[in-house]
Amino acid sequence: QVHLVESGGGLVQAGGSLKLSCEASGDIGSIDAMGWYRQAPGKQRELVAEIASGGRTNSGAAVKGRFAISRDDVRDTVSLTLSRLKPEDTGVYYCHLVTRSLRGDTRDYWGTGTLVTVSS
Repeated sequence: QVHLVESGGGLVQAGGSLKLSCEASGDIGSIDAMGWYRQAPGKQRELVAEIASGGRTNSGAAVKGRFAISRDDVRDTVSLTLSRLKPEDTGVYYCHLVTRSLRGDTRDYWGTGTLVTVSS
């Protein structure tokens, strides 16, 4: 059983900053990737940023240069610093974890989401 606990969402004015954190616990095994997705009202879930094993990062075009992702492999946490926020960044942000077993099988886990609201 794997649990993801997110924190840090809230209401912020446009141009402001927030920091989201996600801590994984349980029978994690090996982490293949850890990061964040978001879903705005009426839209599909999209990648925000993710860190793969080895430190390679991947982020969505809409957030490049504004959001920064970091990972702590000792604490099995991933953090996302959101800067220069825009109203279109509003949405539910979900922590995403990909684990890999010794056999090489991967499995996805999702947090319950934390709401970020950016006012204009």
